[in-house]
Amino acid sequence: MGRGAAAGALLVALVVLGAPPAAGAELSGVFQEMHKVECYFINGTEKVRFVQRLIYNRLQYAMFDSDVGHFVGFTPSGDMNAKRWNSDPALLEYKRTAVDRYCRHNYRIDAPFSVERRVPPSVSISLVPPSSSQPGPGRLLCSVMDFYPAAIQVRWFQGQQELSEHVVATDVVPNGDWTYQLLVLLETPPRRGLTYSCQVEHVSLEQPLSRHWEMPPDAARSKMLTGIGGFVLGFVFLALGLGFYVRKKLLSRRRPQPLPLSPG
Repeated sequence: MGRGAAAGALLVALVVLGAPPAAGAELSGVFQEMHKVECYFINGTEKVRFVQRLIYNRLQYAMFDSDVGHFVGFTPSGDMNAKRWNSDPALLEYKRTAVDRYCRHNYRIDAPFSVERRVPPSVSISLVPPSSSQPGPGRLLCSVMDFYPAAIQVRWFQGQQELSEHVVATDVVPNGDWTYQLLVLLETPPRRGLTYSCQVEHVSLEQPLSRHWEMPPDAARSKMLTGIGGFVLGFVFLALGLGFYVRKKLLSRRRPQPLPLSPG
């Protein structure tokens, strides 16, 4: 069962006395009225709900809900206006038909770009350097970028064991281009010799996507091993060269010397 929501809002700021302030003058007050329209969809367009919220200075004073069928007030002013609007049959009929006229109509237009849209995530693992608040080894960060829709699951594994504790995730953040991003930090420092995996499950993927990470070899140890290897290799070449030299000297001593010619 899928559920989506579309919302539109109209924001009107009314300056006191209805006149704009002169250049350099300060506002003595601002009245803010907002009409917010929402459409709720259950199982596609099988069940649709239309809601219009009327808000004054961030306080909702009245609302029309298609499931209720008339306006409801939440403040004395809202009650007064709700009674006035409910006494207008043409207005009520117009609001009740918004389920089809506004919500279902826009669903058919927007669905290919929203409900049916699928963008697979790009996943990478990086080692976050230690900080003053978290000294010692770094921490592993799984970056899940540019996916749609927003529903997603990210899990950390050490080998085949899932690490359910010491995992911190940000909220799913919209990028502003109809995609989202999520960062998931493994708070326990990684250990050498173990493989860590970040596994992502998303509706755009036929199967879970995993990225693996292993601790790179220690730089100082690597340099030491390289130095030892170079020393051993040099010693081998030195021994071979010395062996060839000694063998050559021995062969030259065993070789018979030429006899001198007799006089006459």
